[in-house]
This record gives sequence, structure tokens and C-alpha cells, in this order.
Amino acid sequence: MAQIRIENVRKDFGSFNAVKSSTFTIEDGEFFMLLGPSGCGKTTTLRMMAGLELPTSGEIYIDGEEVGQKPASQRDIAFVFQMFALYPHMNVGRNMSYPLLSQGMPKAEAKRRVLEVAKILGIEGMLDRPVGGLSGGDRQRVALGRAIVREPKAFFMDEPLGALDAEFREHMAEELRALHDRMGATTVYVTHDQLEAMQMGDKIVVMNHGVVEQFGAPQQIYDWPATKFVAQFIGSPPMNFLDFNGIVGKGATEINLGGVRLAIPQQLDGASGDLTLGIRPEHVRPSDAAPYRGEIVASEYLGTTQIVTFDTAHGRIKARIPSHHKVVVGDTTGLELDARTLTVFDASTGRALSSIANREVLHHG
Repeated sequence: MAQIRIENVRKDFGSFNAVKSSTFTIEDGEFFMLLGPSGCGKTTTLRMMAGLELPTSGEIYIDGEEVGQKPASQRDIAFVFQMFALYPHMNVGRNMSYPLLSQGMPKAEAKRRVLEVAKILGIEGMLDRPVGGLSGGDRQRVALGRAIVREPKAFFMDEPLGALDAEFREHMAEELRALHDRMGATTVYVTHDQLEAMQMGDKIVVMNHGVVEQFGAPQQIYDWPATKFVAQFIGSPPMNFLDFNGIVGKGATEINLGGVRLAIPQQLDGASGDLTLGIRPEHVRPSDAAPYRGEIVASEYLGTTQIVTFDTAHGRIKARIPSHHKVVVGDTTGLELDARTLTVFDASTGRALSSIANREVLHHG
């Protein structure tokens, strides 16, 4: 297996810039997610790592070797596509053994590897069956098996579960993660599904318009988003935003939000003008004693929890609260904000300025 490094990689298609100077490192054995909306550059980045596209500039290292201008055949990687890409005229066993036999491996050794991988994937009883009659999940297992038998340095997967229904997709995501943990393989996985990325990934790169917005562990990205885009894209419902005008200077200061003063810890950079306060729905709680007020405009029942929407003086926000908490549309109530979890963004750039680390700094004005 291998470490993969991307250094200042850029990709242009004519006058269109698809990927803008991306830099990040995928450690040996990581399950690494490339996450973002359609057209953000994540698949193009994966295809450059795989050698299916060559970068316009920048360097790509696999296992310490610079491979940016080498074709896919010289990179010792395996690629799994969304639509399986199986050979319809071959049975399961022949589909899985084809890459080994095409490289000149003896038939006996290829058969041994195929059987070993088929047992891991639970498809050893299907080796003689035609792929055309298999379910979507079984065909995806065959596609995975064909990649695994090669024992490459890295596995690249482009939305491999995208064609499956929601229930089976979740099941296959669990299987994929368990398979990765068993093999310890370096895996790079493209998805637009933030829940899939959070469920499976050791590290996540969030991309938008060809730019790496943030790179880190799932909890780090969820708790401390680097930009408003990340805060909106990660989480369901996404982070709430309350717009206000103020000054955040170097050293401790505070903002006044409808009579509630929120102390801000020391800033790396000062800011003034239009700012945005961000808070996750699970960190908003109705409380009659809280001075910051909001009118209840909607409630969505989700079983053990409910999502309640409030109109406030600074914008509409949502709270995730227990379903047994009674709320009445039209009522006005206080809203308690968990100060440990607040993030301040520059409204013009969308960049995070700071995060509040101490809940005790929340006090009444």
C-alpha cells in the first residue's frame, strides 16, 4: 500500500479551470474521501491520481514516486467505477481473473486469488454465474473483487454505490469500510453524499468550484468548519447562520446579538463590518429563561427527535430537540445557544474567523 501526495495540482480543460492548485496528503492505509457537489472537481482530481487524466501542472506522488505524467498502467492502482464496468460476456470468475491473466499470471495462481477474494466478499458461490443476472449489489461486489485480486498500491473508487437504492447503499457502505479495515489498503473514494463521507472516511477533502475548502478528520470538519460552504454542505440540517454587524479585533472581545453578549476568544485576525455567527441545530435549545427570542414557524417530527424552525431578528434557524418537547407553531420562546460550538465567519469571504471554546462565556446583556 502507499502514501499519496498531491502538490499544487491544477487541471484546465481549454479555458475552463476544473481544479485549482490542490494540495493534500493521503496517508498509507487511510480511507480517504473526496467530497463535494457535482462539478466541484472531485472526480477530475481522482482521475488525475489514477492517470486517466494528466494534470495541467503540479505533482502527484504514489509511494514516493512522482507519477503525474505517467499513464494509469504504470501506477499500480485499481479503479472501481459507479456503473461497475464488468464484461457482460464473462461469468463472475472470469471477470475477476481477467486483470491477472492479462498480466501473464499462471491460471492456478489467478484461480487461488479469485477464490480467496470471493470468500472475503461473500460471492464464492457465484463464480460460475453470468454477471448479467446479478443484483446491483452483487455486481458491485464483483467489481470490487476484480480490483482487489490485483493487490495494487491503492484503490480509487468513483461513487461506487451511487447506482444502489438507499437501504442497500448504507449496507454496502458498512461492508466497504469493514473490508478496508481488514485489508489495510489505501483507498480514495469520491462521493457527493456527506453522510457517506462522514460514515466511512478517516479523512475528508471538501471541494467546491475546483478549490479545496477544507481537509481533515470528519469530526474536525463537522465541529470546526473552515468556511460557510463547508458548514452548509456538512450536516443535516446544515449549520444555522445569524448575520450581524460588529468588530472582532485581536484579543478577547464580544458581540451583542439581540441583547445577549457572546464573548469571543482571541482572534488570529481582526475583522469588522458584516459578520456571521454559525451554530449547529443540535446546539440550539428552547428555553424560556434565555433572552434571545425566536418565533416557532415549523416543526418536523423525526421519531426520537424533531427539527423546529424559528424566525429571529437575525435570520431563520433550526433546532434539533427531543420529540417529546412540546412546541406550538406561532409561540415565541427564548433560545439558548451553546457557546462552546459557535463559529464566527467573515460574511464577505465566507472564511471562519474563530470558534468559541468556552460555554461559560455566554451571559445575558
